[in-house]
Amino acid sequence: MIEDLKQTFLNELGSATSAADLFQLRVNYLGKKGTVTAALKTLSSASPEDRPLLGKKINEVKQFIEAELDSREASLKSETLKKQLLADSIDITLPGKYTAFGREHPINKVLLEIVDIFVRMGFSVEQGPEVEQDYYNFEALNFPKEHPARDMQDTFFVSDDIVLRTHTSPVQVREMEKRKPPVRFIAPGKVYRCDADITHTPMFNQVEGLMVDKNITFSNLKGILEAFLHRMFGPGTPIRFRPSFFPFTEPSAEVDIGCILCGGSGCRVCKESGWLEILGAGMVNPAVFEFVGYDTEVYSGFAFGMGIERIAMLKYSIDDIRLFYENDIRFLGQF
Repeated sequence: MIEDLKQTFLNELGSATSAADLFQLRVNYLGKKGTVTAALKTLSSASPEDRPLLGKKINEVKQFIEAELDSREASLKSETLKKQLLADSIDITLPGKYTAFGREHPINKVLLEIVDIFVRMGFSVEQGPEVEQDYYNFEALNFPKEHPARDMQDTFFVSDDIVLRTHTSPVQVREMEKRKPPVRFIAPGKVYRCDADITHTPMFNQVEGLMVDKNITFSNLKGILEAFLHRMFGPGTPIRFRPSFFPFTEPSAEVDIGCILCGGSGCRVCKESGWLEILGAGMVNPAVFEFVGYDTEVYSGFAFGMGIERIAMLKYSIDDIRLFYENDIRFLGQF
């Protein structure tokens, strides 16, 4: 009977092709109600003379079945692993996977370059709120209420007295209220105007600068800006100052550089003039000093402001400002 049990097991083991089949065989033969377990229970009814030999044979069959099941399980696992490795094998002749790395946005790139130049000249960097009081955005900068000069800046109004700042000049007023001269800082940040075309966006970036001390003259302003522009666009870049008007500076000037696209010979971008407008500047209007309590008989100063996008467009020969904000990887990847 015991030998028949062993042969029956081997026949069933030969047809087992999965881990589930082996598990079922283990239950059928070695489980609580399994065939081998039942044979062990018959020992109590065997004669005392036959019991040792019978028990030995049953244990031998039990150990044989356990060993065969363990061996077969290991063999199935090995076969399964080999099949998986073959199915998941790596073709080393295939090209490697490319992982794209982010790049610095051209606006941030130019902004950091501008900040670095002025910090090296001794300017600190200050910031202020983008949602600003009308007083700081206009009145304290010599834009009286209802004055036509306000039409120069298309404004987003949050309420009658709250606006999205149209320039970073409010930072100048806030800083002058907090400290006495000498002051020398730049104010980079986002500004907002209700305007949109190939050269304007409703949100853009500016850097404005302010220097106030005793005996500050227009010559100081000119020297600082020429040094900055030569560093930004190259030492041979032609520069000129043209008279202009800003309510918060007097006298005021527009600053132009020689067209970097045509070399000054005239082209469509510079409207055949050979010059490109780059920034506005001027001596701080005494009316602004009166708002912050600076003695106009003792102190003088200058201010300037520039659009980051405009400088980036000139620096990289870009003809549409909207390209900066379309998130086209093909465009941004060039920088």
